Amino acid sequence: MLLKFANPKIFIDVIGMMSELVTEVRIKINKDGLAIIAIDPANVALVSFKIPATSFSSLAVDEQEIVGINLASLKSVLRRFSTGILTMQTEENSLKVEIQEKIKRTFNLALINIEEEEKSVPSLDFKTNVEMNSFDFDDAIQDCAIVSESCSFISKDNKFIIEARGLHSAKSEFSSDEVKVVGMGKAKYSTEYLQKFAKSTKLTDKVSISFADDYPLQLKFFSSMFELVFVLAPRVENED
Repeated sequence: MLLKFANPKIFIDVIGMMSELVTEVRIKINKDGLAIIAIDPANVALVSFKIPATSFSSLAVDEQEIVGINLASLKSVLRRFSTGILTMQTEENSLKVEIQEKIKRTFNLALINIEEEEKSVPSLDFKTNVEMNSFDFDDAIQDCAIVSESCSFISKDNKFIIEARGLHSAKSEFSSDEVKVVGMGKAKYSTEYLQKFAKSTKLTDKVSISFADDYPLQLKFFSSMFELVFVLAPRVENED
């Protein structure tokens, strides 16, 4: 297996975000591209990341390969990249990562055997969908994180509201001029997880938000070069 990334920054940034949720992953590579699906140890969040074959400068794989890797180790290596060409290939029991800049640097990371069932993004019945600017979404989450460990997503009257209540409160209200809203619903989610997910705003300027009353949340960041999906369990609590 040999991969040469057309846009290494996307892969590097997503691996960095994933490393805050899980410690090790299985990377699946086949003729269709690269895919990673992982669930955090608390079984609260799922992340799915896909790069299609068309987003690689070069992709050579005889048959599907599964690469088990420690994310902290891979993140440390990828952080050494600034500009140039990034390639990855499997060699015996290691993943060879090459960074070609003024000089050529090579790292070999030991592969690990991850015994687990193959995961998939769950099929969920969402009642509400919101499409909005990802930077506005990030701002709203950061505001909520100041005042509470959780925040509510509320869709009603063609408006989308993100608010948090505790000793203090924060609220961001978006009208149909700023967001596209379909359906009504209300659910509460952890701001700690949402802050991690919101780091994806650097990758694309749009985010798709799907949820329902006291139901899991799905966030989708995507472009022609990648698809990044997060699923987060709701926090069901008694309202004050």
